[in-house]
Amino acid sequence: MIDEFAKDNLHGRLRRDREALLWKLDGLSECDARRPLTATGTNLLGLVKHVATVEARYFGEVFGRPSPEPLCRWQDSDGSDQWATADETREQITGFYRRTWEHADATIDELALDASGHVPWWPEPHADTNLFAILVHVLGETNRHAGHADILREGVDGRTGMRPEHEMQIDEEARAAYCAKIEQAAGSAAPIKA
Repeated sequence: MIDEFAKDNLHGRLRRDREALLWKLDGLSECDARRPLTATGTNLLGLVKHVATVEARYFGEVFGRPSPEPLCRWQDSDGSDQWATADETREQITGFYRRTWEHADATIDELALDASGHVPWWPEPHADTNLFAILVHVLGETNRHAGHADILREGVDGRTGMRPEHEMQIDEEARAAYCAKIEQAAGSAAPIKA
């Protein structure tokens, strides 16, 4: 009984966080969805592509159920799983992510939480694992990157929130006053003694 509760709970959270990540692309221009927003090149559409690839590999290869679609090379030196090329459309990448959900969901639905898996890119002795551990791992990855997307999107146009129903109207004056208060406290902090 607890296994089904745990499985349903983790799977539900994964579904929620998938949608949150995709929502961060809503209303953005092609350029804003793709352009590097950090010194390391992190970008919103690239986060979606990366998380889709992560799900495809973990819920596919790990359980002997490879993705029905070709995957970009895993953590290639050019980071190709983390950015969109000029000829890849937003619709292709988000469509790939949604199709990956279907494949991952079928794996999650069909296997028990203690179903054995093997992660060939993990070091021994941790490479042998089970569905529960993979669900927790992928949920953590998805949540982590959805958090990155939150911050990136806020930097692009100030929009915040985990889901559309949680987004508040932006009161620019109140936001500026709040940031000024934090800036003043930071500037007034006593220096750390070495």
